[in-house]
Amino acid sequence: MTTTDTAPSTLAGQRADRDTHFEVEQFYYEEAELLDDGRYTDWLDLLADDLDYWMPTRSNRLRRQQALSIAARGEAAFYDETKESLAWRIRRFDSGMAWAEDPPSRTRHLVTNVTVRHVDPDEHPGITEDDLLVRSAFLVYRNRLEREENIFAGGRTDILRRTDTGLLVARRTILLDQNILQSKNISTFF
Repeated sequence: MTTTDTAPSTLAGQRADRDTHFEVEQFYYEEAELLDDGRYTDWLDLLADDLDYWMPTRSNRLRRQQALSIAARGEAAFYDETKESLAWRIRRFDSGMAWAEDPPSRTRHLVTNVTVRHVDPDEHPGITEDDLLVRSAFLVYRNRLEREENIFAGGRTDILRRTDTGLLVARRTILLDQNILQSKNISTFF
């Protein structure tokens, strides 16, 4: 009688099944709808309490310097937020003191090119392989007043945490394709 050693099954780094992929896409479509409808308080419910929401700046660099084109942690960022600081921003919208959003912008969030993998906990401490590493592309159209129009294009890398109540965004890194923003402000969530 021979015995064979079998390695424990691991999901780390593996592509998610199609049902999970569909679930993630539906989550993103719901999130986009909430943002476009201005239902920011409801949007907050899709964010984990320990959320890390980060949008670094970027600069134009020669090919040999591409590693330096995206700001590192602690350097300049458009957003470096927690759930609490995002909630503060949203409360400010409702206070009447956010002049840049009165009257409010109209937005349309388009999300595409979604890829879903199980997290590799070795690469993301504190995260489990039951959580999902999701990459997506987005296009956000923003219109305010009669003549202010902006288009933001880029990609997101998220870690979605599975909970008893559904998926939550635990980590979001947003990378705009633009390095200079033409908008008068950046009060749009991505």
